[in-house]
Amino acid sequence: MVAVAAVAFCADNTLGTWKLNAAKSKFPAGQSPIKSLTVVRETAGDAVKTTVKGEREDNSKIDCTYTAKHDGKDVAITGSGLPYDTVALKMVDANTITDVRSKKGGMYKGTGKFVVSNGGKTGTLTVTGTGADGKPFTSSSVYDKQ
Repeated sequence: MVAVAAVAFCADNTLGTWKLNAAKSKFPAGQSPIKSLTVVRETAGDAVKTTVKGEREDNSKIDCTYTAKHDGKDVAITGSGLPYDTVALKMVDANTITDVRSKKGGMYKGTGKFVVSNGGKTGTLTVTGTGADGKPFTSSSVYDKQ
């Protein structure tokens, strides 16, 4: 329990504004690739507020937000454009966050890992899981810190 408390209060290098580098990212088959995406992670008391805005190549919009603690408990995502509607976060260390994302009443379930590298300038999100179509997928999204 002491180790968990220590992690909860360490620096969080995932905070800030991150822009998708679509050229370096790999999206799952069957999903319209994302052409632009900005993720803003900011402190909100003892939690983190995440705002995601962007657009897929089919011109559908991504516009959602959630506020979650790094406690592994599901929180609802408001807005639209993502294939899941809940997320649960855990902080591994100052540069790494893991998450579990799922669609209530649906087949989609994914596990993500966001790792900050390159002196805090790059973030890589790897997600594996089962898509809404019931097929396994893996994606890798690279972000540049703004």
